[in-house]
Amino acid sequence: MIEEYADRVWRGESDDSIVDAGMEGKGVHTITDGLGWWSGFGNVITFETEGELVLFDTSSPFSAAKLHEDVRAWSKAPLTTAVYSHGHIDHVFGTAPFEESGPRATVYAHEAVADRFDRYLLTNGYNAVINQRQFQSPGLRWPTAYRYPDVTYTDTLTVRRGGLTFDLLHAKGETDDATIGHVREHRLLLPGDLFIWVTPNCGNPQKVQRYPREWVHALQRMAALDAEIMLPSHGAPVFGRDRIRQALLETAQWLESLVTQTLDLLNAGARLDEIVHSVRAPAHLSDRPYLRARYDEPEFVVRNLWRLYGGWYDGNPANLKPAPEADLAKAVAELAGGPAALADAAMKALSAGDERLAGHFAEMAALAAPDDAGVHRVRAEVFSARAAGELSLMAKGIFTWAAAESGRRS
Repeated sequence: MIEEYADRVWRGESDDSIVDAGMEGKGVHTITDGLGWWSGFGNVITFETEGELVLFDTSSPFSAAKLHEDVRAWSKAPLTTAVYSHGHIDHVFGTAPFEESGPRATVYAHEAVADRFDRYLLTNGYNAVINQRQFQSPGLRWPTAYRYPDVTYTDTLTVRRGGLTFDLLHAKGETDDATIGHVREHRLLLPGDLFIWVTPNCGNPQKVQRYPREWVHALQRMAALDAEIMLPSHGAPVFGRDRIRQALLETAQWLESLVTQTLDLLNAGARLDEIVHSVRAPAHLSDRPYLRARYDEPEFVVRNLWRLYGGWYDGNPANLKPAPEADLAKAVAELAGGPAALADAAMKALSAGDERLAGHFAEMAALAAPDDAGVHRVRAEVFSARAAGELSLMAKGIFTWAAAESGRRS
């Protein structure tokens, strides 16, 4: 059943990715003897070996109880070991229910996971705000307590539990603390979030630095392991050496193209604006089910590359020490004939199909007249239209949030 389902996802007949958890809520699915797959927003890979339970990733604080219930229906063995693929909260919050009713597990992770948790405590409010906006969840609260790993490593670590060998390899990509898992006995690859069934989450506009070039190297390294089963931490399983290699190497090719184009332009002295509007993803890979820009998108990856290699100055001297946004907006509004004129220009641009220009005019109008209900009605309409036209969750989230802000003030 699972292989048939995975085949449908591979062919693009079903959706299962970081955006659509297609089998969520359906318990642990046995992949082969002693190996299970639990689907959610943050998949969990389960192992039973010589009377022990091992988890690769442990899901989120919102699903820990359901994970425990479902895993216990699959295995009664005590949880002895867990591995975090990285420190995002949808991967590190599921051990507590097991430890409340059994022994304390040994948790393995890369050494940078502890630094991530420390940073989350330092920026708790900011993380709450940006995730409320990204996922349209106004009531979301960011955790203030974390299950730190017991054993950390720097480059590689081999862990033996029961009859299984877990080779853990550090990589950079979506995060700086990623762990790739390889289980020899199952010929199993565990890529964590380095493969998520959509384009790499490598430019997320509200999150900390991503590492596109290093991600390419990680994908190539994983392909060389010649696994027969790949169980990502988001999205459906992939079965078969050839499909796994194709998915990983084509994702690497897609991402490497963005890296190469961006660096070529950066090295030629181009401004960020020129680079963002020039770089294009490889068209010949656009039909791949695992390379749809439904979570992140290429121009955000370009911006992240600029931040990584070029700093924060975008090449426009006016932006080095700019006027306050509201002051600029008021000056432009005065030149245009008032905030209402800017709002009218926004609607004209929207009607003409230039949503990007409409966004600039609507935002300037609102900054120039922050208490004008009519201006906010226009801003809400513009950003609602922008959200409706976007495919990536990142863009939809930010535009929808902006529309809602103005909706409350109109």
